[in-house]
Amino acid sequence: MRAVAVNEFGGDPKVVDLAKPTPGRGELLVEVAAAAVNPFDWKVADGMLGGSMEHTFPLVLGSDFAGTVVDLGADTTRFSVGDRVFGSVLRAPVGAVGAYAEFLTVPSEGLVASAADLDPARAAALPTAAGTALGLLEAGGVLAGQTVLLVGAAGGVGTFVTQLAAARDVRVLAVTRGVGAAGMGALGAAETYDAADGIVVDKVRSDHPDGVDALVDLVSGAADFAAYARLIRDGGVALSTRFVADPDELGRRGIEAINHNQKSTARLYDRLADELRARRITVPIEARLPLSDAPSAIARSRLGGARGKTVILP
Repeated sequence: MRAVAVNEFGGDPKVVDLAKPTPGRGELLVEVAAAAVNPFDWKVADGMLGGSMEHTFPLVLGSDFAGTVVDLGADTTRFSVGDRVFGSVLRAPVGAVGAYAEFLTVPSEGLVASAADLDPARAAALPTAAGTALGLLEAGGVLAGQTVLLVGAAGGVGTFVTQLAAARDVRVLAVTRGVGAAGMGALGAAETYDAADGIVVDKVRSDHPDGVDALVDLVSGAADFAAYARLIRDGGVALSTRFVADPDELGRRGIEAINHNQKSTARLYDRLADELRARRITVPIEARLPLSDAPSAIARSRLGGARGKTVILP
């Protein structure tokens, strides 16, 4: 089968030919219909988990997928051949299985959920991006009627945070680079700020002199995060996915600091599918690309500035 892999940490991703996997006990063999491109994928290729998890080379890239079950290992009862599923395949040894491939194996009791009536490209985009978005809102305890300042609102995670928050009657102040009010408003943002020329702390403070209840920052380094955090009211919460929230500094102001590390479950994926079915979220797809274009898609992901999701169609 064809797959996209690297032969060493930091190596160039390439399309390679590998043996078609065989499902082990309790595993599903899935023919991949779509795989989502996430920044996490190239970070893994660069060795992000090198000190914490066993790896194998060639290291097949990609974690989020959707596809059809085509074979079952022994003692597999949760799904049947022909079922459409989606989920995530990250497990040790990292690289033995990846979503950027024509086939993959996944434990039937692992991070996999039914995609019976979902478009595969949209289902594949849910696990990391939408899962992180829902996890952020729940970790921060963001409630209806509150105002959240969302930095990095136009990317994969940000578009889902915007939609999920708006569906819960949370007022979203979206900070983007080059994506205007019309685009973000369509996702539910109440206001949009363009940070193409730098952070927009002064503008937000002018418009909201009483501050905001929460900060969800998906992109900023420590200095910019700290500047945005000064807009939070006492008793609020500041969340970073880049682990730059300072608990001591923010705690002195009575602000909870959360460096968010997403914990995914199959139940979470079921909930995300329900959100999609109920049309409380949509999946803005920027590009659908063949497997041969996955290396270039990874290169673009490294540059940042994503607008919605890129999916690979093996």
